[in-house]
Amino acid sequence: MNKKAGSNLKYRLFCLFLLAACASSPGWAADLDKVLAQMDTASAKFQNAEADFSTDNYTKVVDDHEQQSGTTYFDRSGGQTQMAALIVQPAKKTVVYKDGMLYYYDPALDQLNVFSVGKNKAQADSFLTLGFGGSGKDLKASWQIDDLGSETVDGVATEKLDLKSPQAKDSAKIDHVTIWVDPTRAVSLKQEFFYISGDTRTTTFTHIKYNDKKLPKNVFDVPKAKSVVQK
Repeated sequence: MNKKAGSNLKYRLFCLFLLAACASSPGWAADLDKVLAQMDTASAKFQNAEADFSTDNYTKVVDDHEQQSGTTYFDRSGGQTQMAALIVQPAKKTVVYKDGMLYYYDPALDQLNVFSVGKNKAQADSFLTLGFGGSGKDLKASWQIDDLGSETVDGVATEKLDLKSPQAKDSAKIDHVTIWVDPTRAVSLKQEFFYISGDTRTTTFTHIKYNDKKLPKNVFDVPKAKSVVQK
């Protein structure tokens, strides 16, 4: 093959590549728009959720994995979402988020740490309730979204979405977040946070109860403690 023929072949292949890319891109956008629309519909119906969770916290600098497990709860009323997490392994802890305040209770120390999210409430909401009751509209407003396609998780058809946010990088040192979301219920079955440091946090959710009227009583109450520390 002479140089001219080889050059023409490369040019034709390059053009075919561009045509294929341009032809497929609208399809990806259409799929993402469909997923976000499904989330909008599900979010409007979302009242509460309960799920068991298992988290793998990986710290790169020491090449260490810390495992956590427990149960998490979400409830929406009056346009506000509150969250509680009861950690049982490796040690009991309680986390409650509501009214722009985050409470972290350590029963071993009988100490309650209190954090005010202040001006960052919208961002805190987007993190703490990520994939549980959130609408597609809100997700699109807070994140740059790449649709990585469909994937079955624990027998459930999910859409794998990769999320990036300049604000997240600045405040939480997060590079990007990947979620596996069931758009028909606006709940996620898996989340993976990737930090700039190389650390990761991977959480899977199982035994999900959706819009169940029987959430445990007082699960969103702030624990009382001997010592209260304002952060």
